[in-house]
Amino acid sequence: MSQTAMSETYDFLFKFLVIGNAGTGKSCLLHQFIEKKFKDDSNHTIGVEFGSKIINVGGKYVKLQIWDTAGQERFRSVTRSYYRGAAGALLVYDITSRETYNALTNWLTDARMLASQNIVVILCGNKKDLDADREVTFLEASRFAQENELMFLETSALTGENVEEAFVQCARKILNKIESVHPGVIWSEWPLSPCRPAVATDGLEGLVRG
Repeated sequence: MSQTAMSETYDFLFKFLVIGNAGTGKSCLLHQFIEKKFKDDSNHTIGVEFGSKIINVGGKYVKLQIWDTAGQERFRSVTRSYYRGAAGALLVYDITSRETYNALTNWLTDARMLASQNIVVILCGNKKDLDADREVTFLEASRFAQENELMFLETSALTGENVEEAFVQCARKILNKIESVHPGVIWSEWPLSPCRPAVATDGLEGLVRG
């Protein structure tokens, strides 16, 4: 399929969040994912920023609508309104900042309370390129992810390492959830109108078909 056709055609539409403390590189991760380059002039997000991209996940074209939320406390009441209907989230901390890691539980609680208990979350330890300044070990973050049933990757918005993989892994797990609820369904024949929540009664809010 050509890039032009991909821009107009997709099988699924998933709402994603990028959440975590300010300064963890959330906007840079989003920019790297969409533009394939580092965002040099990144400032703290004011409120919410938005981006979208279509990816191929196991032969299915998935459009991700991605909301990059401000990490500062004064914006929390605003950004929480964007959680509703999210199917997936990147939960981001900075491997060089213990403070951002310690805040993860609060962000995860918000996601599961305000989006869905079944939201698919991948933990991203960003700024992997600054390994020499690390304050959070890979092992302890892995344990946190395991205890909270999260996927986990260390990423670098600067080099692009594992950035696309984080979004793809999250989308793949959402698709697997859909298929486990409705095994054998031919999705091209699935009777859903655009932007209508799919199988919401099964706790998979935010999963919609284009």
